[in-house]
Amino acid sequence: MADPPQQEPRRRAVVSPYDAELQPAPEHTSDAAPAQRPATALTLIAISTFLSMSVWFSASFVVPQLVAVWNLSTAASSLLTIAVQFGFVIGAVTAAATGLADAVPGRILIFGGAVGAALANLGLLFADGLAAAIPLRLLTGIFLAAVYPPALKEVSTWFRTGRGTALGVMIGALTLGSALPHLFNSFGDVQWQHVITATTIMTAAGGGLILLLRTSGPYPFPRQPFSITAAITSLRNKHVALANIGYMGHMWELYAMWAWVGAFLATLPAIATRPHPDATASALSFACIGAGAIGCFVGGRLSDRYGRAQSALICLICSGTAAIGLSVLDTAPLPIVLALCVFWGFWVIADSAQFSALVTEHADPVYVGGAVSIQLALGYLTTTLTLWLVPVLVEHLSWSAALLALALGPVIGVAAMALLIRADRDITTPPIH
Repeated sequence: MADPPQQEPRRRAVVSPYDAELQPAPEHTSDAAPAQRPATALTLIAISTFLSMSVWFSASFVVPQLVAVWNLSTAASSLLTIAVQFGFVIGAVTAAATGLADAVPGRILIFGGAVGAALANLGLLFADGLAAAIPLRLLTGIFLAAVYPPALKEVSTWFRTGRGTALGVMIGALTLGSALPHLFNSFGDVQWQHVITATTIMTAAGGGLILLLRTSGPYPFPRQPFSITAAITSLRNKHVALANIGYMGHMWELYAMWAWVGAFLATLPAIATRPHPDATASALSFACIGAGAIGCFVGGRLSDRYGRAQSALICLICSGTAAIGLSVLDTAPLPIVLALCVFWGFWVIADSAQFSALVTEHADPVYVGGAVSIQLALGYLTTTLTLWLVPVLVEHLSWSAALLALALGPVIGVAAMALLIRADRDITTPPIH
């Protein structure tokens, strides 16, 4: 039986640099032909993002050394990542509220953000403790807000068809870039200063690379002002509210998994008894997180075939199942634990693009920009809770308790997506007379 024809998604005006994910492109193109091919533009933007995002977890992945050097507690060490999350929220909302992303060409904004993040990261070499490091990590997050969302927007201007796949490549680049410090750490006995230096150079190089993108694509987005009142009003929309709850459930586990999976693996007896346990754990962590790059592509394909909410539902079920499985089987043989970790890393990021897409498709066109900015803020603020909670639970209870706590996010997200799918069916199902 042939597949039923898919309904054309409602077209929404993109009014913020943060709502371009999987958004249908406008019907018009620019008068002049693009100077570069879409594939070339995608390659440049993806590699630039891959390099630039390496500073996101640069300090988090050398926490064992910083704990000793700066005499940090377990809870205090989590602030090195939490500060980046807060900075990203501040930078993203500020850029939307001020219209900065519309006033500055995307490639210039990405260049400035990457250079700023590189300099803030480099400042860690001169920090003498947590008090000096926290403001630098906050600045890193603020500057990265000028890299990732504008990069998504730039990719979207190059693709009308195949945009889901293109954005999957972009988010895959984000995933690999975020895992990159683990790769550096896997070489063993690498001083934390060398990791910071390497990620600083790569981020600056990513900023320089984006300047090879000579122009935006032929499908530009209209510009409209950000309104915080309109953004809050959008939360009254049932579909938008459910999409936001699903996104918060997704973010509840995502960054905590990325930040702490290496620490979890390092405690496994089969790894802890090896000559270089930290290096081994870092190498395996890179593989676990890096699997998400493929997951992003699969999530996009599932979305194209089954729909946004259905794709997110599948991903949340799989990632939540992995977290629960690890909480129960954390003492299982190493191959089983590693397989579950790779499975978790594959699915934990696969649904990332779908939640913003749901908001852009269901919010009133006047409210779309503010609605997605609010979603972004809610999601990244949620990550700060679990980034702090995981080490506290590990210290006072166990890794099983921490992993089970992370599974609460997908459980709530699954419930929200199920309600959203039901709400969509109620709209599309004609009444019976």
